Amino acid sequence: MALKPNGIDQRLDKLRMTARRLQLNPKLVSCPDWIKGKDNEYGRGMMGQYCLVLENTQLPHTRYQVIDGQWRPDSSFVDPTKDDVKLNIPSAIRSTHSHTNTAVKKTNFILDKAPLDLPVSIEPFVKGLLTKANTIVIYWEDIAYVRPSTNPIYQQKAIESDLLVLKQNLEKWALQMQKNTVR
Repeated sequence: MALKPNGIDQRLDKLRMTARRLQLNPKLVSCPDWIKGKDNEYGRGMMGQYCLVLENTQLPHTRYQVIDGQWRPDSSFVDPTKDDVKLNIPSAIRSTHSHTNTAVKKTNFILDKAPLDLPVSIEPFVKGLLTKANTIVIYWEDIAYVRPSTNPIYQQKAIESDLLVLKQNLEKWALQMQKNTVR
């Protein structure tokens, strides 16, 4: 009995296995430094990363945080002093790619102020969104989704429908970004 996973671990396993079956590629990662994690501090704790790879898609490199139920561009990734929106490439990345042109292309933050529009059982736990190449990644506290204390309306039969809505939204956001990518 000591080796049997507790109820929350069993629920989390069911959630992640369902996500894997739906090709959402779940992973537990340390909280990125641009997202508020544990105790509302940037880069603190662990977080679920659900990644959707879209074939034949080219997405801009963007990062969004959730602020008041809306997607907002990550302020550390945007240079607000310029009239046109430019990416702010950290110096560590620039130095490793010094042989290439460091000019940064203008990007379009099409999801700025777009509502999350996710199921009520998922939306409060979503923290960030990242796009690059042919990938869209959502960061969220998936363990909070299965905990009775943080999600009292949890129902195991709703997992697949909730994740399908999440996947549909990721596809919709990626399509919006692809249509509006500055080439």
